[in-house]
Amino acid sequence: MMSGGPAVRVSIESQCERQVQEVSLDGLETYVPPLSMSQNLAKLAQRIDFDQSSDSEQDGPERESREPWSKPEPEEDEGAVKFQPSLWPWDSVRNNLRGALTEMCVLHDVLSVLKEKKYMALDPVSQDPSVTKTPQVFQLISKKKSLATAAQLLLKGAEKLNKSLAENQEQRRQRDFNSELLRLRSQWKLRKVGDKILGDLSYRSAGSLFPHHGTFEVIKNTDLDLDKKVPDDYCPLSVQIPSDLEGSAYIKVSIQKQSPDIGDLGTVSLFRRQPKAKPASQTWHVKLEAAQNVLLCKEIFAQLSREAVQIKSQIPHIVVKNQIISQPFPGLQLSISLCHSTGEKRSQRASPEKSKPDDHLYVLEHNLHQLIREFHKQTLSSVVMPHPASAPFGHKRLRLAGPMAYDKAEISSLQQSEGLLEKIIKQAKHIFLRSRTARTIDTLASRIEDPQIQAHWSNINDVYESSVKVLITSQGYEQICKSIQLQLNIGVEQIRVVHRDGRVITLSHQEQELQDFLLSQMSQHQVHAVQQLAKVMGWHVLSFSNHVGLGPIESIGNASAITVTSPNGEYTISVRNGPESGCKVLVQFPRSQAKELPKSDVLQDARWTHLRGPYKEVHWSRMEGRNFVYKMELLMAALTPCP
Repeated sequence: MMSGGPAVRVSIESQCERQVQEVSLDGLETYVPPLSMSQNLAKLAQRIDFDQSSDSEQDGPERESREPWSKPEPEEDEGAVKFQPSLWPWDSVRNNLRGALTEMCVLHDVLSVLKEKKYMALDPVSQDPSVTKTPQVFQLISKKKSLATAAQLLLKGAEKLNKSLAENQEQRRQRDFNSELLRLRSQWKLRKVGDKILGDLSYRSAGSLFPHHGTFEVIKNTDLDLDKKVPDDYCPLSVQIPSDLEGSAYIKVSIQKQSPDIGDLGTVSLFRRQPKAKPASQTWHVKLEAAQNVLLCKEIFAQLSREAVQIKSQIPHIVVKNQIISQPFPGLQLSISLCHSTGEKRSQRASPEKSKPDDHLYVLEHNLHQLIREFHKQTLSSVVMPHPASAPFGHKRLRLAGPMAYDKAEISSLQQSEGLLEKIIKQAKHIFLRSRTARTIDTLASRIEDPQIQAHWSNINDVYESSVKVLITSQGYEQICKSIQLQLNIGVEQIRVVHRDGRVITLSHQEQELQDFLLSQMSQHQVHAVQQLAKVMGWHVLSFSNHVGLGPIESIGNASAITVTSPNGEYTISVRNGPESGCKVLVQFPRSQAKELPKSDVLQDARWTHLRGPYKEVHWSRMEGRNFVYKMELLMAALTPCP
C-alpha cells in the first residue's frame, strides 16, 4: 500500500549459491568452485540404489529411509506433490539392466537343463526345400550389394590415402630440397638470378685473377618416381657445372732424361687415372670439389704457361699442348703437365704400356698448390692504403725509396720478384741434386766395404736447402777413427762441404765431382786411421802428409802418406794410400836382420849394424784381417818388441 511518507530503499542480496571455503584475515571470501557436468553426473550416479526392488519403490518404508531426496520436507505444504520415482534420471537404465539380468538367468537355466539331457532335448525343425531356395538367392544378391558397397568405400579410402601420401611426399621433398639447399649455401657462395640459383666455384674471393667465371647452377631434382621406392643415394638437388670443368684433373711434375724428339710430348700418360664413379652418381659436394680442383689446376697451368713465355732464360722454356718443358740441368728436363680426364672414350684409349712407373714428384705438385695460394694471398694484401694519405699507391719499400735515397740497383732489386715457374724450377733443381747426392753416397757405400761411409740426413730442411752429415769410419774402430766428418749443405745448383776443422769446399752439381771428393776423403781416412792407431799402440809418427808430391800422379785427388816407427825405433812402417792406386805398405827392418845385404869392407865397426836396412813391401792382400785398420794393428803388434 502506498503512503504519503518518504520512500525507503531496501537492499536485497541474492542467496550465495556457492559455499564459502575460506575467509581471510582481511575479510576476503574464497568460494568452492562449482562442479562440472561430469562431476555432477558422477555425484548423481552415486545416489542410485540398484539393489532395491521395483515393486516396493512406491510405498516401502526403506525407500523413504534410503532416498532422502524423496522425503517431503516438513516445512513444505501438505498439498505439495511428492517426487515420482518414474521421473528419476537413471530409472530406465536400471529397469533395462534388471530385465537383461533376468533374461540371462533364464537362458542360463535353460542351457543347464539342456546340458543334462534328462528333462529337455532340442530337435531340428524340418523346412520346405522350395521355400529355402528363394531366400538364398536374395541372400546372394544382398551379399553382392554389400560387398560392392564395401569395395567402393575401400577404393575411395585408398584413393584418399594415395592423395595424402603423395602430398606428404611432395611436401617432404620440398623440405628436403630446402634443407639441402641450406647445406649447399653454408659451404658455397650462391646467388639468385631471375628464377635460377647460381653458385661460384672460382677463387676470386681469395685473390685469384683467373678469368674463368666458374659458375654452376643449382637444379631441383624432379626425376624421382613417387610410386617407386626412394633410393638410398637420392639427393633432392643436383648441380650443373660447366662442361670444361667436368671430370678430374691434376698437375703432374716429373724430371726425366732429355728426350731427343719433342714432337709427341704433351699427350704421354696424361689420362692414366680413370674416374672411379660415374658423374651422375656423384653427390653435389663431390662434383663441386672436383670441378673446383679442375679450375685450380687450370689456373696453375695458365700461370706457368704465361711465365714460361715471358721469362727470358739461357735455355728457353717450351710450352707444347698441355705440357711445359724446362731444362734445369744439362741432359735433364723438367716436365709440368696438366692431366684432365673427362671420362670420355678417348681418354680410356690411352695405352697403359706407354706410361712409365710412378715418376711423380708429389712434393712439387703439393708445392705448386701452396705457391698459388700464396700468390692469391699476396694479391689480396698487395693493395695497401698509403701512409700518409698523400703518398702514392704501391709497395711500402718503394714509398721509402725517396726518403731512404735508394739508387737504381736497389730500386730494381725491390721490383724483382720470382714467379711461380722460377720457384718451382729452383725447387726441382734442389730435389734432383739432393736425390743425386743420396744416390752417389749409397752407391759408394754399397761398392766400397772398407772404409764404411754413413749418411745422416736432417729432418729439418728448406725447399731450397738440405743438409746431410757424412761419417767415414772403419768397422770395429769407430771410437778412435773419427777424423773424417763432413757436413754437406745441398743447395739449388751447388753443394757446400764443411769439414770438421771448418774448411769449406764448394762443389758443383756434377755427380762425378762429388764422387771423386768422397773417394779422396775415404783414401785420407785410411792414413788418418793409421795415425790414430799408432798413438794407441805406442808407435811414433815420423811424417804425415795429406798431399804427397812424390810417386805416381793420381787422376782423382792426391795420395796421402804416413811413416811411423816402433817404440824402440828398430822398425818403421810407411803407408801410402791413393784414391785410385790403392794402398801400399812398406816395412823397414834393422840392418842386423837384413840377410841379403853384402858385407862391406868399409863398415867394419859393429855400431853400424844398428842402422836401418832397406824397405820391403808387404803383400797386403795376403794379410789376415777384416779391414785395413785391423791388418795394420796386427802388423804393429808383430813388430812391437816384447817388454
